[in-house]
Amino acid sequence: MTRRLVAPRPCVIAAALALLASAACSAFSKPAGPSIDRKAEAARVRAEFLHAWNGYKQGAWGHDDLNPVSNTPRDWYDHAPIYMTPVDSLDTMIIMGLDEEARKTRRFLDDTLDFDRDISVKNFEITIRILGGLLSAHQLTNDPVLLAKADDLGRRLLPVFDSPTGMPYVNVNLKTGAVSDPQSNPAEVGTLLLEFGTLSKLTKKPIYFDKAKRALVAIFDRRSATTGLVGDGIDVETGAWTSASSHIGGAIDSYYEYLLKCDRLFGDKDCARMWRASLPAIEKYLEDDGPAGLWYGEADMNTGARTATTFGSLQAFFPAVLAMGGELKRARRLQDSSFAMWTLNGVEPESIDYKSMTVVSGGYQLRPEIVESAYYLYRYTRDPKYLRMGQIILDDLIRYCRTEHGYTVLRNVVTHEQGDRMHSFFLAETLKYLYLLFQPDALDFSHVVFNTEAHPLRRTW
Repeated sequence: MTRRLVAPRPCVIAAALALLASAACSAFSKPAGPSIDRKAEAARVRAEFLHAWNGYKQGAWGHDDLNPVSNTPRDWYDHAPIYMTPVDSLDTMIIMGLDEEARKTRRFLDDTLDFDRDISVKNFEITIRILGGLLSAHQLTNDPVLLAKADDLGRRLLPVFDSPTGMPYVNVNLKTGAVSDPQSNPAEVGTLLLEFGTLSKLTKKPIYFDKAKRALVAIFDRRSATTGLVGDGIDVETGAWTSASSHIGGAIDSYYEYLLKCDRLFGDKDCARMWRASLPAIEKYLEDDGPAGLWYGEADMNTGARTATTFGSLQAFFPAVLAMGGELKRARRLQDSSFAMWTLNGVEPESIDYKSMTVVSGGYQLRPEIVESAYYLYRYTRDPKYLRMGQIILDDLIRYCRTEHGYTVLRNVVTHEQGDRMHSFFLAETLKYLYLLFQPDALDFSHVVFNTEAHPLRRTW
């Protein structure tokens, strides 16, 4: 006898999705089990940082990154390492109290780091990782050499802003100042003011602040007059949008983050105004609240029509921003959704379709955003469920991503097949936020603003 397959009714599908989305957080709805030993968990994170850092030192010292499975080095630019992992990781060592490692690393960078290189670099990545890392480490140590190197780097990056719109080109040669690639996006255009602004204040050179702020305003001023949304592609020479896809994921994400954070760090009322104008558009057109929980999808920037129901590891930064902006109820619900995405396969994928809770892009890049949001929410609410989230995430990282020589990305979160790459942001962000979640007194949360690479910056001017 052949059975006839009957499609489930929509209400059954909705109920199943709601159950799946809430299952990951149901354990947190009431107290259960012993309380988290924060000191022990912080020590565990610190030990895993040392495991990853020692793996880098043994297999890739003098280079940018480590390939931890093959135990080989990787440089961003051929034969011209700019020590991405040491610069990115230095303030994490300082915060974790790894004083001797920090001292040796700082001495190495003071003596060796040189930006007089005939290489074309990506302005966005160098700004958030290298410039941000140098500024943060300088503020934590008062080392004048680090500030001098940040100033030298900032000066070499300035030519990117010499476009007809003031929005930066994607690449710039550190020696010649030659720029290339006008095809950019809001994140790469608008995620510069925290770093260039801090450099401006510390060096008393207004040009850094002025150039970066002009770029940020240029993106905001080109938002859709109909919806208030931005797209995820723009030509910095013409100012024309090259993609109308709007969302809170990669290519847009940190643009929104910096609108709020630049007000917090600099007291910039223009940034505060732009954030207040942007949030209602995000909530009206991108927010997707249904039986499966609260999510943020994609829409056409000009019409607001829904174009996709995908959400991923990069979007998981948004609960932190919502919490910082006073939207705690939304932040908590969205973090629950992010954690449901994490627990779906033991580690979060790059993206899922939240309507069906199926994986769309199955890799995992050691990303920090879900931990970042757990840290912010714990600081604002003191709800121990976020400590438990952090503990589970740390357990899963150790289970699936740890290698003999460090930590690696996953090619597929369903099969947990490992790749061979340890991004510098794993040490700069993922482990830093995990440590601060369990050891919050290691840094005065109320007096720092983290850049998008988790480098804490302080208003010392």
